[in-house]
Amino acid sequence: MTDEPALMSLAHGGGCGCKIAPGVLSELLAKMPGLPVPPDLLIGTASSDDAAVYRLNDSQALVATTDFFMPVVNDPYDFGRIAATNALSDVYAMGGRPILALALLGMPIAKLSTNTIGRILEGGAAACAAAGIPVAGGHSIDSVEPIYGLVALGLVHPDRVRANTGARPGDLLILGKPLGTGVMSAALKKGLLDAGGYARMIDTTTRLNTPGPDLAALDGVHALTDVTGFGLAGHALELARGAGCRAVLDWGAVPVMDGVRALLAAGCATGASGRNWQSYGTSVLLPDGFAEDDRALLTDPQTSGGLLVSTAPEAEDAVLEIFARHGFEAARRIGRIEAADGAAPGVALT
Repeated sequence: MTDEPALMSLAHGGGCGCKIAPGVLSELLAKMPGLPVPPDLLIGTASSDDAAVYRLNDSQALVATTDFFMPVVNDPYDFGRIAATNALSDVYAMGGRPILALALLGMPIAKLSTNTIGRILEGGAAACAAAGIPVAGGHSIDSVEPIYGLVALGLVHPDRVRANTGARPGDLLILGKPLGTGVMSAALKKGLLDAGGYARMIDTTTRLNTPGPDLAALDGVHALTDVTGFGLAGHALELARGAGCRAVLDWGAVPVMDGVRALLAAGCATGASGRNWQSYGTSVLLPDGFAEDDRALLTDPQTSGGLLVSTAPEAEDAVLEIFARHGFEAARRIGRIEAADGAAPGVALT
C-alpha cells in the first residue's frame, strides 16, 4: 500500500489516554442494573479494581481482564508490544500470573496494509511470549480507527489476591515505574520527542509488571493496583476510596522519566490529563503554589504504567528488593496511607 498514513494520525487519542474520563465512567456504571453476584466471584465491578477474580477451587482463582486502545506510537510492532504489556499488567496487579491471551483487533483495512497490521499482531505476540503465554485466539473487525489489545487470563491463589481495597492506615505507598508516558506520547505526535526520549518511553511501556505475584506473596503487602489512564492521582484515589482512607503523596519523591518536565514546558500535556482533573480534582488536595505542569503530570494518563503498592512499613525493604530483582530500579516510596478521621477519602500532596 502506497502513502500509508502514520498510525497516530488515524486516531483521535492514544494509549491509556483514550480511556473514558472517570466522572463519565462513574455515571455510566451507576446506571447498570444490579445482578446477582455468585459467591465465588471474589472481585467484580464493585471496587473498580484492575480485573475480575473468580474462585475455581481452594487453591486457584481465575483472573480475567481486557484492555485495548488506539496507537500511542507510530511503529506498529512497538504499538503491539505496548498494548499487550498494558493488558497483561492488570493480571499482575491482582497478584496473578498470566496463562493465556486473546487478541482484540480493529483496523481501518482500507488505510493500513496487511504488513502493518501483521506487525502489530507480532508485537503483541512478542510481549505475550516474554510473559511465557500464548495468544490463543481473538477477534477482529474493520474499524474507523486502529485498535489493539488483549483479553488476558491468569491464575492466583485465592488467599493471595491483592485488591485495590486493602490499604491500611500506616501503610507506605511504593511506585514501580516513573511517570511521563502520556506526555511523551503527546510529544511524539507533535514531533518533539527525540530518539533518546522514545527509547526511554518504549523501555518503560514494554516492561512487564512481573513483580506482582511476588509482591502479593508478602503478608505485609495489603493492596496493589497499576497506574494507567487515570494517572497517579486517580489510581491513588481509588486506593484511598477502597480503604476509606487518605493517600498522602510526597510529590518530590515521585519518579519522573528524564526529559518529561521539559516536554511539559514545551506544551506537551495531554487532553486526558485535564479531563482526569475535572473528574476527580475536588478529591485531591494540592499545596499552595503547586505548578500547573506538576498538576498535569500528577493526572497524566500512564500507558502501561507501574504497580502502586500499599505495604506495611516493615515490608518496605522486601518490596523494594522484589522490584529491584525484576529490573525496576526506579521503584520508590512516594507516600503513605492515613486514616480519613471522618473526612471523605481523598488524596493530599506534600
